[in-house]
Amino acid sequence: MKTKTIKKELNNVYSKWITSIDNKDLVDLIKKNIIITGGCIASMLLGEEVNDYDIYFATAETVAKVSEYYLKKAQEIDKSLETARIHYFNDEKVLCNMDDFINSKQGRLKIFIEGRGYISFDGKKRKLYEPIFISSNAIMLKGKIQVVLRFWGSPADIHKNYDFVHCMSYWTPRELVIPVDTAICLLTRELKYQGSRYPLTSIIRTRKFIRRGWKITAGEYLKMAAQLQEIDLFNPSVLEDQLIGVDISYFLMLIDEMKKAIEDSKVEIINSAYIIDLVDKIFNNEHDD
Repeated sequence: MKTKTIKKELNNVYSKWITSIDNKDLVDLIKKNIIITGGCIASMLLGEEVNDYDIYFATAETVAKVSEYYLKKAQEIDKSLETARIHYFNDEKVLCNMDDFINSKQGRLKIFIEGRGYISFDGKKRKLYEPIFISSNAIMLKGKIQVVLRFWGSPADIHKNYDFVHCMSYWTPRELVIPVDTAICLLTRELKYQGSRYPLTSIIRTRKFIRRGWKITAGEYLKMAAQLQEIDLFNPSVLEDQLIGVDISYFLMLIDEMKKAIEDSKVEIINSAYIIDLVDKIFNNEHDD
């Protein structure tokens, strides 16, 4: 797909989505701060079908207001979700109010859903742009819109959390940017790891690219493995954070089991042997698409 066509297509996606929002102040915030980046632009450049459009925002205020808006929409659909709430954290990762989060430089928010840890609706019964899945880090809307809550800031800030170079293109209402290194990786279908805060997710993500004919060297895996050594995956909270961006149903079950085992003192220590046994138990019926 040509860049001119991509600009037009992304503008259409954005324009149709914001017309569904019945809050003018929120629409104005989104218009000023929206960033579309990630795999959708890569897919468009390769002429492949887009799985979803990853939407980010430049400011903490926009992230907070969009989160509040769609959590309220979900609660209108299902009254039993009234206990779901948003937790805000400041730069020191300390629980705070919305205003302190908005004024932070690197604060974050999490949607807290009691019990399951996520909200899921039958997409066939929902209208276009209504929420169909909400996790602590993202909101999926019917119509392939995924609003990412975990990161915010400039495209450069957001891409610090990205793993593979071919996903670094981005769109705003003002421009479409495709870095040269990104274009080369797309032309060669080569996975180049630039380093990420989430190497476990990156390792898992390579499966889907390999199935699509992409190449990756042993050296790129070594980069990911080296970063993985710095992370305590035996801590359930750390593991949960590391699995951002991964299809999480099985992983949520695993993390819940780990937390319960610790709370109930069923295990003295979480180690690799325990994780292996738990994975065999939970992932027994998992298959690649």
